[in-house]
Amino acid sequence: MLALAFGVLLALAGGMVAHRCVAPHQLVSEMLQSLEDSVKEDELANPSVLLAMNLAGATGGATRKWLLQEIQEEAVKRAQKDMTSGEVALYVLALLSSCHDPQRVHALGQTLDLLRVLQQRTDEEMASLEAEGIPKTTLYSVSLDALGLCLAGVGGYQGASVVLAKQVLSPESHLSVDTRAMAALALACTYGQTDLREVRDLLWEALSAVTNGFLDEQDEGDGMIGNIYDMGLALQALGATEEFYAPRVWDCAQAFSVVYSHDYRQPMAIAQVLPALVGRSYLDAAGLDCAASARTPPSLQPSLSPKLGTTGAHRAAPITVHYSIINKLQGRHFSYTTSVQVPGGSTLLKVLQAAEKEKPDIFSFQTKQTSWGPMVVSIHGLAANAEDRTYWQFLSGGEALQEGVGTYKPRDGEHIQAIFSTY
Repeated sequence: MLALAFGVLLALAGGMVAHRCVAPHQLVSEMLQSLEDSVKEDELANPSVLLAMNLAGATGGATRKWLLQEIQEEAVKRAQKDMTSGEVALYVLALLSSCHDPQRVHALGQTLDLLRVLQQRTDEEMASLEAEGIPKTTLYSVSLDALGLCLAGVGGYQGASVVLAKQVLSPESHLSVDTRAMAALALACTYGQTDLREVRDLLWEALSAVTNGFLDEQDEGDGMIGNIYDMGLALQALGATEEFYAPRVWDCAQAFSVVYSHDYRQPMAIAQVLPALVGRSYLDAAGLDCAASARTPPSLQPSLSPKLGTTGAHRAAPITVHYSIINKLQGRHFSYTTSVQVPGGSTLLKVLQAAEKEKPDIFSFQTKQTSWGPMVVSIHGLAANAEDRTYWQFLSGGEALQEGVGTYKPRDGEHIQAIFSTY
């Protein structure tokens, strides 16, 4: 919808990047184009997309300008009302990477101190951790909070980082790859800011555990760390924390080859992996030279480098997908199954819509838009609830799907189950 200027890609690949693994220009340009294409005037602006564009050097152009304006307006409208701590933190990172002061967000005739809001939200997370042993939202959000506060140079991040380090080192935690990666970025920032020996020792131990754990997982998974959608943050963390796993050496080429072979279509996934592909991470959000980036002309050269996978445009034959909804957790239990036909290559969302159209009294559902795309929040009148930590989990063959309903494409004959679950 809007033109995109690619900024400082040549400069990034030509000496400014500390790590030796950097993706070819062509792949970076394709990912940037995918991010631009994902920006819609009638949809909520995604701060992660703006953050990734800035980190990749695309700081000129109308798309970036529109995103920045929308994010400032959304912060003024919603930050003090219904944003979670992690959402506020992402807005802070997006503004920092745009060389805008998050303490003075000007929009809609108002001025907002977004860092004060982030400190308040972080305090609420910490109070919940102290009282109940779990955060108000998630440890992933707490990690984002600590990173945002640390990069902005305001208080509140050291206490959060200490709690995160202890969680990382706890054998009972079982943290996901993306949570450990985001925690590592936050802990690395705090490590560089604190002079307290005990805190530094704790952070070093936690960072060593996370990064060596990632290297072990990569060795065992032939380059994969977690799943393909975990790779972006894991690569960011490993690229930014070499001192904590030295003298081990990271085989970044092996990890990058896993990314090159995948067709990243989900904008949020692209936004997380793109910084790593240009040798940067969220840790660099507060240190960009926006003026220099905007002055640097585009320099994208044709390349024989790996490219994003593409799907040919053709009329696909219909496929049959079996779909079940199951609740054995709350209220009146139920289990229903149907089979629907959809065009080959359809997303799971199309399957749900087809099932609802055929039997609306049984397979009705509701979604809400998130930064990862549409998320199913209610099926058959049973809604997920953050207070009792319930959600609708989608599985195939007993394994949880790694993509959302707006991205996952079922196979012919596949059986998809939606099970009301707890987290």
